[in-house]
Amino acid sequence: MSEPGHGHELAYSEPEKIKSLDAEFLSGRRFPYQEDVSLIEDVDLEAATPGEDLNWLEDIELLEEDGTPAVFDRYSNSFLKIYFDIPEGREHEIARKVLVMHLQSGNSYGIQLKEQHTKFPQPELGPWVAGSKTVGTDWSPPVLEGWERPAGH
Repeated sequence: MSEPGHGHELAYSEPEKIKSLDAEFLSGRRFPYQEDVSLIEDVDLEAATPGEDLNWLEDIELLEEDGTPAVFDRYSNSFLKIYFDIPEGREHEIARKVLVMHLQSGNSYGIQLKEQHTKFPQPELGPWVAGSKTVGTDWSPPVLEGWERPAGH
């Protein structure tokens, strides 16, 4: 850029800075279980827990994102906002049920990327869904069309 007053000033604007991502941004839509508590009431957290280890659920708590109740989906590094009234005293339970529903449905962006990017065999929908298809059995590194490895490497 030229010094101010030297005639060739370039105008530019800063790119938009996204401070946090939510599931709606990644998918381009909301999911019904974000808006209707009745859709998650039947989620059995113990049945959905891999093995007999409930410890992973203890880390899942109701949070807040942009002033809205939310649960964090670590598989896509994003927040899943909750738009229904949460019954008092059930905050963490509801957050856990919404997250489990999100994971089991395959709507988590991180799960959607598994088929293409998983490098080792694993259940596509994770250990939360019995009989989930296995992905990652034939991974190979992506190849950029027209690119060749430099000589000697």
